[in-house]
Amino acid sequence: MYDSFNQPRPRLENQFDDDALLKSYLARVLPDDVRAAITPALREMGDHAIALYELSLSDYKNEPTLVHFDPWGERVDRIELTEVWKQAKPLAATYGVVGAAYEDKYGRFDRVHQYAMAYLFAPSTDIYTCPLAMTDGAARTLLASGNEELIEKAVPRLTSREPEKMWTSGQWMTESTGGSDVGRSETVARQDDDGQWRLYGRKWFTSAATSNMAITLGRPEGNPPGGHGLALFFVETRDERGLLRSMKINRLKDKLGTKKVPTAELSLEGAPATLVTGETVNGVRNITPMLNITRTWNAVVAVSAMRRALCLANDYAKRRVAFGSPLHEKPLHVDTLAELWAEYTGAFHLAFEVVELIGRDEHDVLSEEDASLLRLLTPIVKLTTAKQGVRIASEVLEAFGGAGYVEDTGLPMLLRDAQVLPIWEGTTNVLSLDTLRALGRGADLSVLGRAIARWSETPDEELAEAAKVANQAFASAATWLAGAQGKQSELERSARRFALTLGRATELALSIRHAEWARGHGDLRPRATARRFAQSEINLMREDVLGKADDALVVFG
Repeated sequence: MYDSFNQPRPRLENQFDDDALLKSYLARVLPDDVRAAITPALREMGDHAIALYELSLSDYKNEPTLVHFDPWGERVDRIELTEVWKQAKPLAATYGVVGAAYEDKYGRFDRVHQYAMAYLFAPSTDIYTCPLAMTDGAARTLLASGNEELIEKAVPRLTSREPEKMWTSGQWMTESTGGSDVGRSETVARQDDDGQWRLYGRKWFTSAATSNMAITLGRPEGNPPGGHGLALFFVETRDERGLLRSMKINRLKDKLGTKKVPTAELSLEGAPATLVTGETVNGVRNITPMLNITRTWNAVVAVSAMRRALCLANDYAKRRVAFGSPLHEKPLHVDTLAELWAEYTGAFHLAFEVVELIGRDEHDVLSEEDASLLRLLTPIVKLTTAKQGVRIASEVLEAFGGAGYVEDTGLPMLLRDAQVLPIWEGTTNVLSLDTLRALGRGADLSVLGRAIARWSETPDEELAEAAKVANQAFASAATWLAGAQGKQSELERSARRFALTLGRATELALSIRHAEWARGHGDLRPRATARRFAQSEINLMREDVLGKADDALVVFG
């Protein structure tokens, strides 16, 4: 009997203990007592991440299913969840993956604590972070609304550490008329004779349709078209019997990735709703706190997915022998992985810089300059890290060769799930334009320029060369913006390159800042990583010699 060779599969170690960057970052930004207090729970989550990952691999074929009717013919529209999702919710509640941000245990560091936990939790849970992101956003939106009745009703549940008490929230905005262009919403809001608001319409794409409540937009009858005419509503989805409140689930969406997320198309047939802010207009403006939080979640999840992919690739490189030696001894393979690790590191620092800014903002210790920085970096962090997430997932699959293309290795899911990152919560183009809008509404580009210069200050000659790359990239972006003022077509045409240049320059500067700190603590890996990142394409601005007419000719002929 001939026994053929079987390649050992990649394995994970404790995802906290094995994460040198996370531990180094926490050592830099957290007071010693805060870090000591949260480390045990982070380490426990590092073990849970391994267990849930193994469960995800064994359960990879299963997807949520929609049961329209019970055995006796009653319409129930019940969604049966997968095993990982069933285990993820109590774990998320217990460890405060949402709630830690609202407990005020560590002041402005609450968000660092919460997102560090989410970062460890995310890549093993089949995107259970989707409802958690919207739950966090709903809690923040309700608190910002000042609606004491809704705050008292929902926020303690949204932020609870008790699994049976904790609610999750949906975010219902996408309709057939468009996702990003929410001003075209066709959902109608009508008031009964008794004053009860009811919603009528079709929500084409509602993620995590099993949530207990939702924040949604609707247009009160008689309101003008466009975003201003929309109002923001709170909807409790099911009654005391567990049946949907005047709504139906038409179907679950068959998506490219995030297949474990029960994304549904809903028909609202008079669903009872409550105005969140009390006003019947300005819904798009009033939902902004939710979008800022969910976009930050998108960035942190992107970073965590990058790390998971790279951890698997690193372990595989030590196990896989080709042409006489392990992959981790092959210079070209190591060069490829080094480039990806540098990308991930920059993304990590940008995501957690925004996390820190949110924490300071929520505890009223944000300076005027930092408030401008937060407004500008919120769209930038999402669009930049999302594109990096897709690229890294693709490269990692290639690093596994044929195994990266085989479903039951669990590797193809890395790429399919990553592809949602640049789409959900605003595509790259939409957020690039939002970056320009932020600058038009008070965000100051010079504040970011000064921050990049400050973050990249270093006496180290080789790091100083990397700092020049960051500062020159920013200068190119700023020069282009100044020259494009008043030229709307030119502004739109290069907005993506502009926003990505700002994002990558910021990532490099933040990587240099951390490298300088780590160098003083005897750790040279961040220095090498920052220098490597500086060798990538940071400045995406270019001198355009073609015009929009040429673009149209290329695209449409």
